[in-house]
Amino acid sequence: MAHTEELRERVVDLLRGGGGAHASVVETLESFPSALRGAKPDGSPHTAWELLEHMRLAQWDLLEYSTTPSFESPEWPEGYWPSTPAPPSTRAWSQSLKSFAADLEKLVKLARDRKCDLLAPLAHAPDTNLLLELFLVASHNSYHLGQVMLLRRMLEAQPRAKRRSR
Repeated sequence: MAHTEELRERVVDLLRGGGGAHASVVETLESFPSALRGAKPDGSPHTAWELLEHMRLAQWDLLEYSTTPSFESPEWPEGYWPSTPAPPSTRAWSQSLKSFAADLEKLVKLARDRKCDLLAPLAHAPDTNLLLELFLVASHNSYHLGQVMLLRRMLEAQPRAKRRSR
């Protein structure tokens, strides 16, 4: 029993970040400068807005897939990326981040729920289980959070005149 609880807490740490060598997902996104959210340096494929929205949409998809047997995922790739490279407003960024954080907490709650067997095959997807889906969320968020952090460093190092808003 103690090993299972330890595993659950390690999964929570992976989901949230902020432990060991990992940055806190929500704190890193919250602190991204508003003036840079729709900008991208030369050679960058995405803006911070595009990455936040992609992370939010993919995380929501994995949460719903894991918990709702009848759920149908959006079309790839258009259902996983925003239609604009910049947030339409400061409020849009805040709402996206709030939704992302709320879904992240739902995943944390699932990871900690002793009634959920982390290793049991999902009824509608017997080739996977909740633990694998939680790992997928954590690794996907970690990958894109690294991109967000690099993007910020690149943008802050550029003179203002070279920053391109899309």
